[in-house]
Amino acid sequence: MSVFRHFERNFVGRDFAVGDIHGHFTRLQAALDAAGFVAESDRLFSVGDLVDRGPESIRALEWLDRPWFFAIQGNHEDMAVRHAFEHSLDPDVYCSNGGAWFMALPDFEQRRIAARLGSLPLLAEIDTEYGPVGLVHADCPLASWTDLCEVMTSPDVPRRLRERLKVVCQWSRERIYAADERGVAGVRAVIVGHTPVRQVAALGNVYHIDTGGWLEAGHFTLLDLHTLQAG
Repeated sequence: MSVFRHFERNFVGRDFAVGDIHGHFTRLQAALDAAGFVAESDRLFSVGDLVDRGPESIRALEWLDRPWFFAIQGNHEDMAVRHAFEHSLDPDVYCSNGGAWFMALPDFEQRRIAARLGSLPLLAEIDTEYGPVGLVHADCPLASWTDLCEVMTSPDVPRRLRERLKVVCQWSRERIYAADERGVAGVRAVIVGHTPVRQVAALGNVYHIDTGGWLEAGHFTLLDLHTLQAG
């Protein structure tokens, strides 16, 4: 995993972020079509959890090959990596979280998919006209986005600390459960998914955008990174 990836500002089109996809790429494509997404100029950024729970998880690699689609690593990508390469995940736990499709694949196919998912960065930053926007799957564990990026990319920081922070980045729901509006310094906004919400919830400058496009009663939200408005 490369940990961090930076994206220059898009001067020719629009940039959108989308919440957890969970194997529902046909529904996502319908949302893009409704928004008038232009593949030649627009970009789509995923906050992770491309796979599990939905019927089209196998299409994640196909989407990752599209030149306008970019994703960070969510906890479900991390589970696939741990199952395929570390054998450190309880199979029953993985199945209960939607991983049965992955476990049914041959070992070599599991490793092929997990290698691609494992290469996704933990953090991403996109330049906009009004300042950078950060992407992390679940939450920013530090008060400063700049500090988080520096800690997670520094070879001088103990691995154990980076692992603890990674768990918060991919799994924590503490901010949204506590309705913590303190926000994150050093960045215009932080965009997260992981916890389903009925509509986009902004706590300070942290935007929770997983509006359950993978759920029967949910929908995909496309957050414009220029305006920070949901569509």
